[in-house]
Amino acid sequence: MNVKNKVFLITGAATGIGAGITRALVKEGAKNVAVLDVNVDAGEALQNELNEKHGANKVLFIKCDVTQNLDSAFDEAMKQFGYIDVVINNAGIMNDAPHIYEKEIAINVTALITGSLKAYNWMRKDRDGKGGTIINISSIVALFQSPLLPVYSATKSAVLQFSNCLGRTENFSRTDVRVITICFGITDTNLIRGRIGCIDEESEEKMFAYLQKCPTQR
Repeated sequence: MNVKNKVFLITGAATGIGAGITRALVKEGAKNVAVLDVNVDAGEALQNELNEKHGANKVLFIKCDVTQNLDSAFDEAMKQFGYIDVVINNAGIMNDAPHIYEKEIAINVTALITGSLKAYNWMRKDRDGKGGTIINISSIVALFQSPLLPVYSATKSAVLQFSNCLGRTENFSRTDVRVITICFGITDTNLIRGRIGCIDEESEEKMFAYLQKCPTQR
Protein backbone atom coordinates (compact mmCIF):
# COMPACT_ATOMS: atom_id res chain seq x y z
CA MET A 1 0.00 0.00 0.00
CA ASN A 2 1.31 3.43 -0.94
CA VAL A 3 1.21 5.56 2.22
CA LYS A 4 2.37 8.84 0.71
CA ASN A 5 0.03 11.77 1.41
CA LYS A 6 -2.45 9.57 3.26
CA VAL A 7 -3.92 10.30 6.69
CA PHE A 8 -3.80 7.51 9.26
CA LEU A 9 -5.46 6.92 12.62
CA ILE A 10 -3.95 4.28 14.91
CA THR A 11 -5.26 3.09 18.27
CA GLY A 12 -2.87 1.88 20.96
CA ALA A 13 -0.09 3.69 19.14
CA ALA A 14 2.00 5.31 21.89
CA THR A 15 4.26 2.29 22.43
CA GLY A 16 5.06 -1.14 21.03
CA ILE A 17 3.78 -2.20 17.62
CA GLY A 18 1.59 0.91 17.30
CA ALA A 19 4.52 3.27 17.84
CA GLY A 20 6.60 1.27 15.38
CA ILE A 21 3.87 1.54 12.76
CA THR A 22 3.59 5.28 13.38
CA ARG A 23 7.33 5.83 12.93
CA ALA A 24 7.37 3.77 9.75
CA LEU A 25 4.39 5.59 8.23
CA VAL A 26 5.84 9.02 8.88
CA LYS A 27 9.21 7.94 7.49
CA GLU A 28 7.52 6.63 4.32
CA GLY A 29 5.69 9.89 3.65
CA ALA A 30 2.31 9.70 5.35
CA LYS A 31 0.62 13.09 5.39
CA ASN A 32 -0.58 12.86 9.00
CA VAL A 33 -0.94 10.26 11.74
CA ALA A 34 -3.38 10.47 14.65
CA VAL A 35 -2.00 8.53 17.61
CA LEU A 36 -4.67 7.35 20.07
CA ASP A 37 -3.64 5.92 23.44
CA VAL A 38 -4.29 6.10 27.19
CA ASN A 39 -0.57 6.60 27.86
CA VAL A 40 -0.25 10.38 27.80
CA ASP A 41 3.47 10.58 28.56
CA ALA A 42 4.45 8.11 25.85
CA GLY A 43 1.95 9.53 23.36
CA GLU A 44 3.10 13.10 23.77
CA ALA A 45 6.74 12.02 23.64
CA LEU A 46 6.14 10.20 20.34
CA GLN A 47 4.25 13.18 18.93
CA ASN A 48 7.05 15.59 19.87
CA GLU A 49 9.78 13.26 18.62
CA LEU A 50 8.25 12.80 15.18
CA ASN A 51 7.06 16.37 14.71
CA GLU A 52 10.53 17.64 15.54
CA LYS A 53 12.06 15.24 13.05
CA HIS A 54 9.48 15.36 10.22
CA GLY A 55 7.69 18.69 10.59
CA ALA A 56 5.14 20.40 12.80
CA ASN A 57 1.67 18.84 13.08
CA LYS A 58 2.70 15.68 11.25
CA VAL A 59 1.60 13.58 14.24
CA LEU A 60 -1.31 14.35 16.57
CA PHE A 61 -1.62 12.58 19.92
CA ILE A 62 -5.15 12.18 21.26
CA LYS A 63 -5.69 10.73 24.72
CA CYS A 64 -8.16 7.89 24.30
CA ASP A 65 -9.43 4.96 26.31
CA VAL A 66 -10.89 2.83 23.53
CA THR A 67 -13.50 1.39 25.90
CA GLN A 68 -14.84 4.82 26.88
CA ASN A 69 -14.20 7.67 24.46
CA LEU A 70 -13.26 6.12 21.14
CA ASP A 71 -16.08 7.82 19.26
CA SER A 72 -15.11 11.34 20.35
CA ALA A 73 -11.41 10.67 19.68
CA PHE A 74 -12.21 9.56 16.14
CA ASP A 75 -14.30 12.71 15.65
CA GLU A 76 -11.45 14.89 16.94
CA ALA A 77 -9.04 13.35 14.44
CA MET A 78 -11.51 13.81 11.59
CA LYS A 79 -12.07 17.44 12.57
CA GLN A 80 -8.32 18.06 12.68
CA PHE A 81 -7.40 16.39 9.38
CA GLY A 82 -10.63 16.56 7.36
CA TYR A 83 -10.50 12.92 6.29
CA ILE A 84 -8.98 9.63 7.44
CA ASP A 85 -7.71 7.34 4.68
CA VAL A 86 -6.61 4.43 6.85
CA VAL A 87 -7.68 3.32 10.33
CA ILE A 88 -5.49 0.81 12.16
CA ASN A 89 -7.18 -0.81 15.16
CA ASN A 90 -4.14 -1.88 17.14
CA ALA A 91 -5.10 -1.38 20.81
CA GLY A 92 -5.08 -4.60 22.78
CA ILE A 93 -4.08 -6.32 25.98
CA MET A 94 -3.09 -9.89 26.85
CA ASN A 95 -4.36 -10.85 30.30
CA ASP A 96 -6.68 -13.77 31.01
CA ALA A 97 -6.73 -13.23 34.79
CA PRO A 98 -10.22 -13.62 36.36
CA HIS A 99 -10.52 -9.94 37.24
CA ILE A 100 -9.12 -8.71 33.91
CA TYR A 101 -10.52 -10.87 31.11
CA GLU A 102 -13.72 -8.83 30.67
CA LYS A 103 -11.57 -5.75 30.07
CA GLU A 104 -9.52 -7.81 27.61
CA ILE A 105 -12.68 -8.59 25.64
CA ALA A 106 -13.81 -4.95 25.79
CA ILE A 107 -10.51 -3.68 24.38
CA ASN A 108 -9.59 -6.45 21.98
CA VAL A 109 -13.04 -7.11 20.50
CA THR A 110 -15.74 -4.57 21.37
CA ALA A 111 -13.60 -1.46 20.87
CA LEU A 112 -12.09 -2.85 17.68
CA ILE A 113 -15.55 -3.50 16.24
CA THR A 114 -16.70 -0.03 17.30
CA GLY A 115 -13.69 1.58 15.64
CA SER A 116 -14.07 -0.48 12.49
CA LEU A 117 -17.74 0.36 12.06
CA LYS A 118 -17.10 4.04 12.75
CA ALA A 119 -14.40 4.12 10.08
CA TYR A 120 -16.47 1.99 7.70
CA ASN A 121 -19.38 4.43 7.83
CA TRP A 122 -17.04 7.39 7.32
CA MET A 123 -15.34 5.86 4.32
CA ARG A 124 -18.01 4.00 2.37
CA LYS A 125 -18.60 5.45 -1.09
CA ASP A 126 -22.25 4.49 -1.13
CA ARG A 127 -22.76 6.97 1.72
CA ASP A 128 -20.75 9.91 0.38
CA GLY A 129 -17.35 8.69 1.58
CA LYS A 130 -14.19 8.39 -0.50
CA GLY A 131 -13.34 4.78 0.25
CA GLY A 132 -10.45 3.75 2.45
CA THR A 133 -8.73 0.99 4.36
CA ILE A 134 -9.29 -0.54 7.79
CA ILE A 135 -6.45 -2.64 9.20
CA ASN A 136 -7.25 -4.76 12.24
CA ILE A 137 -4.45 -6.24 14.30
CA SER A 138 -5.05 -9.84 15.31
CA SER A 139 -2.44 -12.44 16.29
CA ILE A 140 -0.97 -15.72 15.21
CA VAL A 141 -2.98 -17.34 18.03
CA ALA A 142 -6.11 -16.71 15.94
CA LEU A 143 -4.89 -19.36 13.52
CA PHE A 144 -4.57 -22.35 15.84
CA GLN A 145 -5.78 -23.66 19.20
CA SER A 146 -3.63 -23.26 22.30
CA PRO A 147 -4.20 -24.61 25.81
CA LEU A 148 -2.96 -21.31 27.21
CA LEU A 149 -4.58 -17.86 27.16
CA PRO A 150 -7.96 -19.11 25.89
CA VAL A 151 -9.70 -15.75 26.32
CA TYR A 152 -6.95 -13.81 24.54
CA SER A 153 -6.93 -16.39 21.74
CA ALA A 154 -10.71 -16.13 21.45
CA THR A 155 -10.54 -12.34 21.13
CA LYS A 156 -8.02 -12.57 18.33
CA SER A 157 -10.07 -15.22 16.53
CA ALA A 158 -13.06 -12.89 16.83
CA VAL A 159 -11.05 -10.07 15.26
CA LEU A 160 -10.10 -12.28 12.32
CA GLN A 161 -13.65 -13.53 11.72
CA PHE A 162 -15.22 -10.06 12.04
CA SER A 163 -12.68 -8.52 9.68
CA ASN A 164 -13.06 -11.28 7.10
CA CYS A 165 -16.84 -10.87 7.10
CA LEU A 166 -16.78 -7.07 6.92
CA GLY A 167 -14.19 -7.16 4.16
CA ARG A 168 -16.06 -9.59 1.91
CA THR A 169 -16.03 -8.80 -1.81
CA GLU A 170 -19.77 -8.09 -1.73
CA ASN A 171 -19.18 -5.30 0.80
CA PHE A 172 -16.04 -3.93 -0.86
CA SER A 173 -17.67 -3.66 -4.29
CA ARG A 174 -20.40 -1.50 -2.77
CA THR A 175 -18.36 0.63 -0.36
CA ASP A 176 -14.77 0.70 -1.69
CA VAL A 177 -13.56 0.06 1.87
CA ARG A 178 -10.88 -2.59 2.22
CA VAL A 179 -10.66 -4.50 5.50
CA ILE A 180 -7.33 -6.19 6.20
CA THR A 181 -6.29 -8.37 9.13
CA ILE A 182 -2.68 -8.74 10.25
CA CYS A 183 -1.84 -11.73 12.45
CA PHE A 184 1.49 -10.86 14.02
CA GLY A 185 3.82 -13.49 15.40
CA ILE A 186 5.62 -13.07 18.71
CA THR A 187 6.88 -9.50 18.75
CA ASP A 188 9.30 -7.96 21.25
CA THR A 189 7.04 -5.46 23.05
CA ASN A 190 6.01 -4.72 26.62
CA LEU A 191 2.98 -6.96 26.05
CA ILE A 192 5.32 -9.95 25.89
CA ARG A 193 8.14 -8.72 28.15
CA GLY A 194 5.82 -7.75 30.98
CA ARG A 195 3.99 -10.17 33.19
CA ILE A 196 1.26 -11.77 31.08
CA GLY A 197 -1.21 -12.23 33.90
CA CYS A 198 -1.90 -15.95 33.93
CA ILE A 199 -3.50 -17.52 36.97
CA ASP A 200 -0.24 -18.62 38.60
CA GLU A 201 3.50 -18.67 38.10
CA GLU A 202 3.54 -22.26 36.84
CA SER A 203 0.99 -21.47 34.12
CA GLU A 204 2.97 -18.41 33.12
CA GLU A 205 6.17 -20.43 32.76
CA LYS A 206 4.34 -22.96 30.58
CA MET A 207 2.96 -20.15 28.44
CA PHE A 208 6.38 -18.64 27.79
CA ALA A 209 7.75 -22.08 26.89
CA TYR A 210 4.86 -22.50 24.44
CA LEU A 211 5.32 -19.04 22.94
CA GLN A 212 8.98 -19.74 22.28
CA LYS A 213 7.89 -22.46 19.83
CA CYS A 214 5.79 -20.00 17.81
CA PRO A 215 7.21 -18.16 14.77
CA THR A 216 8.98 -14.95 15.72
CA GLN A 217 8.02 -11.60 14.17
CA ARG A 218 11.18 -9.87 12.94
